[in-house]
Amino acid sequence: MFTKILVAYDGSEGARAALRVGIGLARALGAELESISVEEHLPHYAATIDEVQDAKERIDAYFRTLTKDARDQALLAGVELQAVIRQGHEVESIVTYAREGAFDLLLAGYHGHSRIFERVMGSTAQSLVRLSPCSVLLAK
Repeated sequence: MFTKILVAYDGSEGARAALRVGIGLARALGAELESISVEEHLPHYAATIDEVQDAKERIDAYFRTLTKDARDQALLAGVELQAVIRQGHEVESIVTYAREGAFDLLLAGYHGHSRIFERVMGSTAQSLVRLSPCSVLLAK
């Protein structure tokens, strides 16, 4: 049924739930498992190049830790996880990667890090359900 599973992973509580479900499904189905984390563009308000560089280094370190922790969690369950980090708009990057990778299932958290903005702009989860080229499972 599902042979390629993609987890949208930002380290939020919902994303961690999606990762747990993805690991369980990959293990039960013998499916390939990947995660995608999206580094949105750096803020434009930095006063100096050093501030931009510092912000970039902090973000890169965060995502390295995030993907290492996700891989470690999968390995503990006997599942290999390929993790990628992309830059850009979160929904667009995830949908494009899911389409290009011909994934059967996209897993995401019901709520991510940006709950405040969801009321104004529409949630990432809603956009993924609407735009995804494959089935979507939202985890709580």
